[in-house]
Amino acid sequence: MKKVQLFSDGSSLGNPGPGGYGGILRYKTTEKRYSGGEDNTTNNRMELKGVIEGLKLLKEPCSVEVISDSSYVINAINRWLANWIKKDFKKVQNVDLWKEYLQVSQPHKVHGKWIKGHVGHKENEICDMMAKDEALKIKKRGKR
Repeated sequence: MKKVQLFSDGSSLGNPGPGGYGGILRYKTTEKRYSGGEDNTTNNRMELKGVIEGLKLLKEPCSVEVISDSSYVINAINRWLANWIKKDFKKVQNVDLWKEYLQVSQPHKVHGKWIKGHVGHKENEICDMMAKDEALKIKKRGKR
């Protein structure tokens, strides 16, 4: 299996409000950047959507290290998800996205790594900027 790094961040201007995500997929020295957003969303949804959209870009099963400043996403991937599945997602928020995550992550071996945000981590700062830019684009469209 190829070893891939997936850096991701999400942003929401208001909670809920216009939001965006940004990500970087890295395999050896090759990188692919991606971003997107939604109109009425939350920060946690965008954090998770960034991971989902990155996994969708992979063309074969990979060993994926998800690197994010979202303790919600990283803890869910590494610790909580198995129990949520056993309990049929009772009392879990964003069930639609977690089910989508399970579908797109299925062929891969995924592990999360939490990093502190906004402390100069190069890839995290780039993802944060992409996420905020997407959220701002959506906010501006709504004001027309």
